[in-house]
Amino acid sequence: MAALRSDRLMRWITILLAPLRLAVLLAHVLGGLGVAAAFFPLLSQPTRNRINRLWSRNLLRIAGLRLRVMGERIEAEVASTGIAAWSSGRLLLANHISWIDIFSINAVVPTRFIAKAEIGRWPLVGLLVSLAGTLYVERGRRHAVHAINQKVAERLKQGETVGVFPEGTTTDGSLLLPFHANLVQPALDVGGEIRPVALRYTQRGAQTLAAAYVGDDSLVGSLWRIVTTPGLQVEVIWLPPLAAGAATRQAAGQQARAAIAQALGLHAADPAGDVSPSPHPAGTAAAAASDPASASR
Repeated sequence: MAALRSDRLMRWITILLAPLRLAVLLAHVLGGLGVAAAFFPLLSQPTRNRINRLWSRNLLRIAGLRLRVMGERIEAEVASTGIAAWSSGRLLLANHISWIDIFSINAVVPTRFIAKAEIGRWPLVGLLVSLAGTLYVERGRRHAVHAINQKVAERLKQGETVGVFPEGTTTDGSLLLPFHANLVQPALDVGGEIRPVALRYTQRGAQTLAAAYVGDDSLVGSLWRIVTTPGLQVEVIWLPPLAAGAATRQAAGQQARAAIAQALGLHAADPAGDVSPSPHPAGTAAAAASDPASASR
């Protein structure tokens, strides 16, 4: 009974603090825009990435999310800047649950994500992600896959970290959708590392749907649910890279999917047999990113 009363009290305190969290969050976003617009053009990419990582960590704190990094040890240089100039870069393949996934990964390793070009034209958010170095896919263009693969290859050759959500949309975290592997090819071409990353949101040690952005969710509704959920934690699991020598991008995608499923304790069923919850109608940034060709059909 005492534990139940304590939980209810914590819930009410979290709700009462939510408007303050939202106000501080808005100030944080506007401040990030100002810093990015004024200083990013003058700064080196590693310095931009350090700022991006710190900004993302603070965003999670303000929203009330505790960050827990699990899995393999991350090299200090990669964790700090997302860049290891001596390497052929790394391509992150992650499961996709929420709009806040991008910031959760950036809080661990600064990463260039791939998004549909429309996002770059969104008010405020478009400017912020553009200044952060997002790579855009032009939907509906015949050569979209070739063009974005060239950009990804160039960034990998410079030792950078590029992120993709190969499911193409969000789920509630209870399953994995089939992985689209179009954007794995540049990593195979340049000999870059292919690194699965597993994401999970928990509350008091149990998986929660509080952060999931699926179905008819609105961004405002999703944000409110996040800031009013006490004890919310995001787990970012840095899994071992795929063994060198994957014959095809499809094989690499399947290996990454199996590794993420194992880390999360999910059943990696035959893709044809997967049953998914309703994806968010916006399709998310990854829909065009992970399979640009299908986006034009």
